Amino acid sequence: MTADGLSARLLRQQQAFRTEGPPSAAERRNRIDRLVAMLFDNSDALTDAMSADYGSRSPTASVMTEIMGIGSTIEYTRKNLERWMRPTQALPGYRLLGVKAQVEPTPKGVVGIIGPWNFPVNLVALPAAEAFAAGNRVMIKMSEVTARTAETFAALATRYFDPAELDVVIGDIDVAAEFARLPFDHLFFTGSPTVGRLIQRAASEHLVPVTLELGGKNPVVVAPDADVATHAGRISRARLINGGQVCLCPDYVFVAADRVEEFCQSASAAIREMLPSVVDSPDLCSSVNAANYERVLALVDDAREKGANIIPVAPPGESLPDSATRKIAPTLVTNVGSSMRITSEEIFGPVLVVMGYRRLDEVIDYINERPSPLAIYWYGDDNKDFRQLVRRTRSGGVSRNDFALHMSFPQIPFGGVGRSGMGAYHGKAGFDTFSHHRPVVGSDIPFSFTGIAGPPYTRSKAAMAKLSVWSTRRQARRRIARFEQRPT
Repeated sequence: MTADGLSARLLRQQQAFRTEGPPSAAERRNRIDRLVAMLFDNSDALTDAMSADYGSRSPTASVMTEIMGIGSTIEYTRKNLERWMRPTQALPGYRLLGVKAQVEPTPKGVVGIIGPWNFPVNLVALPAAEAFAAGNRVMIKMSEVTARTAETFAALATRYFDPAELDVVIGDIDVAAEFARLPFDHLFFTGSPTVGRLIQRAASEHLVPVTLELGGKNPVVVAPDADVATHAGRISRARLINGGQVCLCPDYVFVAADRVEEFCQSASAAIREMLPSVVDSPDLCSSVNAANYERVLALVDDAREKGANIIPVAPPGESLPDSATRKIAPTLVTNVGSSMRITSEEIFGPVLVVMGYRRLDEVIDYINERPSPLAIYWYGDDNKDFRQLVRRTRSGGVSRNDFALHMSFPQIPFGGVGRSGMGAYHGKAGFDTFSHHRPVVGSDIPFSFTGIAGPPYTRSKAAMAKLSVWSTRRQARRRIARFEQRPT
């Protein structure tokens, strides 16, 4: 797959878009329907491919997270796209004067999507559906790490789509680099912050707008008066989804200092109940490859060598970690320090750091001293402490008492902030991301509305400008004075 070959494939889509123009609502729904049919008609083939790529991954988990899990969001988008397509009337008060204005959502053109390996179907199909809803054509670069899934998805796409509508690219990291340099009308990437920087740099060559869905170290705060046993089970289950290889997984947990041991005991008990077996069970997903397996183990070893307390929760009789299956025992890590890599690097495995705290301010300061995470989790009541945590921290989203609740509803935008990403999608947010909102404004006034800004600059214009500056400055000074005199 050469740069010229990729450019030719993009040109085919660009020419089709220019020739046919923005598609109707019916055409957009039809493309979404074919995408849904492609996923659900071939769910077995896709889940088999994902299981083969991982070595051990539950087919049920793959169906639930990769196919069923995005069905409701796609259906919500399909149902509402015609309403979202309608122009929005603007400046209603000016219509009586003869000025008419509206804002039209228009397709950008061709959207490029670069998918990750941790959810190789979900995280390309969902943005593709929303790009279709906005009237675009789509090119997808599948992850080379999950090569069997990529090949299966690409082969299926040719049965359901003309490549001028949806084109799926497979290939190694060099192909991905060339793909990122193409002059798309929008580029959507899901992956690590490290690769996200490279994607943004490549896209900047053609000033391509980008949406980056990245990761980060997501903190969990358990309220001092919370039910530790219940919440330890929920947090542990969340950490073990996809073997911990989820950008939204909890990465470290703050628990009241005098309840850390209680949390670890409750979490261990919950894990043993969830996973009576690890090595021979698909319920704990394998590390996707040897490199990720070794990387997670290295984080744990580094923490151990620097004095951390390592608590492996291995089923009786099983020898873990197991390099043959790339399985790592669910592990709790306590007594950590800032010199340990596990406190600064995203874990992306079945390992959870547990830390004690005495005051909420300690937690807030710790979070704020680090890059903004994709999610912050609070387990406890919606009380003053929770609202303080929300108000004084920054993250892509916040969920209370459950995992990833803030990204589970299509009515709510999902995205990161700072190092955890930029831009958002899901439902209307996705439609807006892949649309250009173009203002169309006209005047029937018998003179130029904006002509006052042009020459000649007469005495009356100069006087009017001075009066405007004086009036606005006076108003601003009054407001500042009122602010400074307000009760503290």
